[in-house]
Amino acid sequence: MNGGASEDFGARLSFDRSEPGRRAVDVPRWDGELAAFPDARLLREGVRLPELSQPGLVRYYTALSQRNYGVDSGTYPLGSCTMKYNPKVNEAIAALPGFADAHPLAPAEDVQGTLEVLHGLQRALAAITGMAAVSLAPAAGAQGELAGILMVKRALEQRGELARRRRVLVPDSAHGTNPATAAMAGFEVTQIPSQTDGSMDDDVLARELDDTVAALMVTVPNTLGLWEHGIEDIARQAHEAGALMYGDGANLNAVLGRVRFGDLGFDVVHLNLHKSFSTPHGGGGPGAGPVCCTAELAPYLPAPVVEAREGAFVLARPERSIGQMQQFHGSVGVLLRAYAYIRALGLEGLRAVSENAVLNANYLWRLVREHYDLPYGGPVLHEVVFSGSRQRREHSVRTYDIAKRLIDYGFHPPTVYFPLIVDEALMIEPTETESRESVEALAAALVAIAEEAEAHPELLHEAPVTAPLGRLDETAAARRPVLRWQPAEA
Repeated sequence: MNGGASEDFGARLSFDRSEPGRRAVDVPRWDGELAAFPDARLLREGVRLPELSQPGLVRYYTALSQRNYGVDSGTYPLGSCTMKYNPKVNEAIAALPGFADAHPLAPAEDVQGTLEVLHGLQRALAAITGMAAVSLAPAAGAQGELAGILMVKRALEQRGELARRRRVLVPDSAHGTNPATAAMAGFEVTQIPSQTDGSMDDDVLARELDDTVAALMVTVPNTLGLWEHGIEDIARQAHEAGALMYGDGANLNAVLGRVRFGDLGFDVVHLNLHKSFSTPHGGGGPGAGPVCCTAELAPYLPAPVVEAREGAFVLARPERSIGQMQQFHGSVGVLLRAYAYIRALGLEGLRAVSENAVLNANYLWRLVREHYDLPYGGPVLHEVVFSGSRQRREHSVRTYDIAKRLIDYGFHPPTVYFPLIVDEALMIEPTETESRESVEALAAALVAIAEEAEAHPELLHEAPVTAPLGRLDETAAARRPVLRWQPAEA
C-alpha cells in the first residue's frame, strides 16, 4: 500500500510499510573499473531493511519532505539564529569537482585552488571584522567561541596573570553559550545585569572590573536587538583593568559592512557563517565558526591557518597555537559557500544586507507593537523581542501557545523564552531575505493571534490544529526518547 495524501507518515515509517519481495531500483553512476564481489563467506544474509516498491519509496520520501519546514518553504523568523535564504549558486560552487573531490590529506601542491580560496576568506573576514588574523578551523560558532576563550586563557598564561585572572564577565542578556564556554574553559562567570535601556549596567560593570577579570564577553548588537551603549568606552575600561574584550559575532548581520569589532576595541571575536554569510544552518551540521583576533593574539589561533609563502599557499600552525579544534582543516564546503557569498555581494552588497535586515525588523516592530508588550522599547536593529506577558496575564495564553498557533498560519515559530531577562519572550528576526509581503504576512498572523487570544484563548491552547502532529509531550520526549524503530503492536 502506497498511502494517500492524508496519511499520517509519522505513524507509519518505512519498516511499517515493508512487504516481502517488493523492490525499488536506483542505478548509481560509476566511472571506475568494475570490482568483483567479496568472498561469499563475507556476505551477510537477511539484511534487515524495509522492502518497498519504486512508487511506494518515491511517494514515501516525497511526503516526508513535504512535512519538513525550512527557509526554502517560507518565513523562518527564529530570533538570533538569522535563518536567511541560502543562495543556490553557493551550493553549485561548493560542489565543483575541484573542491568537492579534494581529499583532506592531499598534498598542499595538489589543492592550491582550495587553499587560495580559504586564504581569501581569511583576508575578507579580517577586513569585515577589523581584525589582524583569522582561523577558519572551528567547526561551528560555539566551537569558535571556545577557541577564542582558550586563546584568552593561553595569552594570560603567557603573561603570568592566569592564576589571578579567573573571572569572565557576561551580560545577563548573553547567548547561553557565553557563560557555558567560559565555565568550560575553567573560568568563574560573573553576570552583569541589564539596565532599562537593555545595555549593561554601567555601575555594576565598573564595580566588577578589577585585576581578577580575564575577559568581558559582549554580544554586539545584543540579544535584545539593541545596540550596546558606550561599547567603545566599555572596551577602554576593560583594557585599563587588564582584561581582554571578547566579541560574540552572532548578530553581525545587523551591522555587516558598517561596524567592525576591531574598531570598537575588541581583541577576539567569533563569527557564525551560517548566520551572517548564508551557509547551511541546522540539521546537525556541518558548521563553521571562524575566530578573528588582533595581532597580539594571532600566535594563539587554532590550527591550521592558511599562509602564503613563496608564491604558494600552505597550511601552517601559529607559533603558540591552542591546537586543533577538529580533524583536518575545518568545514571546507561551508567555507567555500561563505567566500562565494562575500565575493558575489562585495562591500556595498554586505552593507545592503544589514540595511535591509534592520529595515525588516523595524517594519515588523511597527506593525505589531500595539498588540504585544515590548519591554526594552525600540527602534531595534536586526531583531525585535516582544513579550507575551499581556496575553498570559489577561487571557492565560502563554508565548508557547502563540508560537504553536503560528504553525497553523503557515509560519515557523520564532525563538521563545529567550532572552531569559524578558518575560514570555517572543524573539523574532525576519532577516534581509524576506520581502515586504512576507513581513506583512507574518505581522498579520501575529496580530490575528493576539486577537484570538482575547476572543478564543482555548483555540491557542489546542494549537497547532492543522499540523500533521499536535502538541507532543516534550518532557517525555526528552526524558524517554524513542531512538529506533519498533514494530507496531498488533
